[in-house]
Amino acid sequence: MNVTHHAGPAIKEDGYTLEPEARVLRPGAADFRFRVLGPDGEPVREYATVHDRKLHLIVARRDLTAFWHVHPVEDGGVWTVRLDLPEAGAYRVFADVAPEELGRTLTLGADVEVAGAYAPRPLPGPARTWTDGAYEIALEGEPAAGEGRALTFTVRKDGRPVDDLEPYLAAYGHLVVLRAGDLAYVHVHPDGEPGPGIGFHIELPGPGTYRLFLDFKHGGTVRTADFTVTA
Repeated sequence: MNVTHHAGPAIKEDGYTLEPEARVLRPGAADFRFRVLGPDGEPVREYATVHDRKLHLIVARRDLTAFWHVHPVEDGGVWTVRLDLPEAGAYRVFADVAPEELGRTLTLGADVEVAGAYAPRPLPGPARTWTDGAYEIALEGEPAAGEGRALTFTVRKDGRPVDDLEPYLAAYGHLVVLRAGDLAYVHVHPDGEPGPGIGFHIELPGPGTYRLFLDFKHGGTVRTADFTVTA
């Protein structure tokens, strides 16, 4: 399943709204609670499952220098997830959900602030490789604005190609793309089975500088690789 969502800063789509319980948070670990409201203004209770979850929550600093992909639990129409946002600043949350009544997946967004003094960090420069300890990922392909393109992320460990990636949430990779400035949003899943390379088909909504965040699982651990590209 390869699902793409394009969304800017709007908090409402097709009458559905993401409503945080609090929009100003303290730094550090705390429960973040929110509701998804339907067109009638009431909390949505029935959802289809998409990639093993009824809701995927993406959290990113607005300067796109930090990223989290987490999975809240729902009780009585209220979703709760433990977030650990260590630094003050402006953040954006995106919820990918598929209300049963709507019959398709949509993306809802909201802004939250972590209290305290902060200075925005510069966007990391464009790079084609990401490293973390023994792991290295190389990005191949050229994303384009308004045109579908193939991107491949090749995973190596200790210099050797990794050919035993593990499925994570019913996929061998999750790629979230955010555009600097307006935070236009794309979330896609791989084409076919991975080798050492994880392949995606992606169409960017317009020109700009983008941050790519790739979740992958190996050795029982989920890691997130990040890249900066320009289209």
